[in-house]
Amino acid sequence: MRGVTSSEQNVPLDATDRKILDVLQRDGRITNAALAEKLHLSPSPCLRRVRRLEESGLIAGYRAELDRTRLGLDLTIFAELRVSEHSPGTAEAITKTLTEAPEVISAHIVSGSADFLLEIAVPDLAAYERFLFDHLLKLDFVNDVRSNFALRRIKAPGPLPVGR
Repeated sequence: MRGVTSSEQNVPLDATDRKILDVLQRDGRITNAALAEKLHLSPSPCLRRVRRLEESGLIAGYRAELDRTRLGLDLTIFAELRVSEHSPGTAEAITKTLTEAPEVISAHIVSGSADFLLEIAVPDLAAYERFLFDHLLKLDFVNDVRSNFALRRIKAPGPLPVGR
């Protein structure tokens, strides 16, 4: 798994860039004209700034936020995976499997009692049981899976704090 280098992390931003990022995180469908008006810019410089932010990789993409419940994905699980062998090969093999599994909506290599932390969205407990036995427990080097079931979401993933 590739990490982010410090040169990739630090893109110089001024207050206008930060405001653009903040607005686009909250409304990715805003037109350039509306964005420019909100920022008190003319449309051409606004569009140039947005394109520069896209080209720099700071804006990685645009997507729709979907309602899990209306999609029938009523169960969210946070699963902690522990592995028996720590190596780049192990991390790469597990990462490949996790990125290919649509049920895994977020995955992190972590420190602490677990090695990986996953957020999994499935319709119900039976679907999670199938995913657990058919995928997670079949991964080489995984020797423990601890599952935490979300009872209720109190805050959805939101905009990153770019204002400062």
